[in-house]
Amino acid sequence: MSKVTVVGAGKYGSTTVQRLAEADVIDEVVMIDIVDGLPQGLALDMNQSRPVLGYRTLVTGTNDYADTAGSDVVVITAGLPRKPGMSRMDLLGVNAKIVKTVTEEVVAYSPDCVIIVVTNPLDQMTTLAADVSGFPKERVIGQAGMLDSARLAHFISEKVDVDVLLVKAVTLGSHGPTMVPVPSLCEIDGKPMTEVLDAETIDELVDRTRGGGAEIVAFLKTGSAYYAPSAAAAAMVEAVITDSGAEMPVCAWMTGEYGIDGVYLGVLAKLGAGGVTGVTEVALTEEEAAGLLEAANAVKAKVADLEEIDF
Repeated sequence: MSKVTVVGAGKYGSTTVQRLAEADVIDEVVMIDIVDGLPQGLALDMNQSRPVLGYRTLVTGTNDYADTAGSDVVVITAGLPRKPGMSRMDLLGVNAKIVKTVTEEVVAYSPDCVIIVVTNPLDQMTTLAADVSGFPKERVIGQAGMLDSARLAHFISEKVDVDVLLVKAVTLGSHGPTMVPVPSLCEIDGKPMTEVLDAETIDELVDRTRGGGAEIVAFLKTGSAYYAPSAAAAAMVEAVITDSGAEMPVCAWMTGEYGIDGVYLGVLAKLGAGGVTGVTEVALTEEEAAGLLEAANAVKAKVADLEEIDF
């Protein structure tokens, strides 16, 4: 019997639960939150949609981590969302304390699970969850590259007026300013992106992708993105639960790939029952490789900020 827990019943968390339930590849999805009644009400509502949509996955809403026991995968969405003008780094202190507490609870009840972190600032929170859990690094993954790649694909599709499903986009590196686009791996209707778009246009699309989350926050004013992020998180969960070996850009622990070691970084990796089953090294241009190294160094510097937090 498969079981997935999503920590946080806000818009990101609840939408992730909805996507996972409707995919109908999991027996039970547990949604846990500190707000009494919120996950219970949302779960009841979702369960009543099963006869309409024709899926069997049961959603359980709870405030008690005991109900999450034995989860195969736990998705951590809990944390303060960004507000207009707020950077991911502004969130570091408050969200670090939340993620630490959540991870301790997760480990106590699901010691064999795979953890997928989506709380910002993503790179630091993934590192923190790995350190607190004590899990093998391949069992703690961050969700970033899937989202950034999806955003870039949308912007490319919009720019050239082509079916979005005919666009292949790949981003690596960190989630945020040091995101590394990989134009050499991007395609538009089977053609290399560099043959369809000039360098200036590509740079414009990349810049917009880097600020994709902030752009949405500016529109919403009281929240942050959750439709695309939840789709990305759900895809990762499904890959782990079904042991598909699907290759996707995720925040994974580096052990010498691309000459980078000892840091969580956005790379292409295969996901299966044990989490990351392998990091895929792809041929990068000299500029792309330099950007990836720069991103790794930036993440290491930011992770050092965790040591200054009084837990």
